[in-house]
Amino acid sequence: MKIAIGADTDGFELKEYLKNYLKVKGIEVVDKTPKKGSNLVEAASLVAKAIMDKEVERGIAIDEYGAGSFMVGAKHKGIICAEVSDEHSSKMTSQHNSANMLAIGAGIVGKKLLEKMIDAYLAEEYAGGRHQIRVDMLNKML
Repeated sequence: MKIAIGADTDGFELKEYLKNYLKVKGIEVVDKTPKKGSNLVEAASLVAKAIMDKEVERGIAIDEYGAGSFMVGAKHKGIICAEVSDEHSSKMTSQHNSANMLAIGAGIVGKKLLEKMIDAYLAEEYAGGRHQIRVDMLNKML
């Protein structure tokens, strides 16, 4: 699996931690914000565009609270972005919503919780079935 990651200034430190965590797990990482200084709009847009361009399968954007990155991700056609701050939500958004992008708040989530959230998100497969109606509706928007 190949994942794009990006962060604004407030999420940069946690993004760097996540990058190393994913690499240790054998996941290819495309860092869209390798230098500190991006704002959340450009960082989350770069992650969303990497998914839209099929450069990666999934993406993760990190800012201070996650809400801003979520709003940016949700503005891009073909992106199903979920703002998550716990393990269960990370798992369920993958299973029920086929989310291809996560928005995470560095001011809310610490390193150990981040690890659990990412593991849950990546381990879960989309269930399809009755959930496909909702996913189709989301994909028709914008």
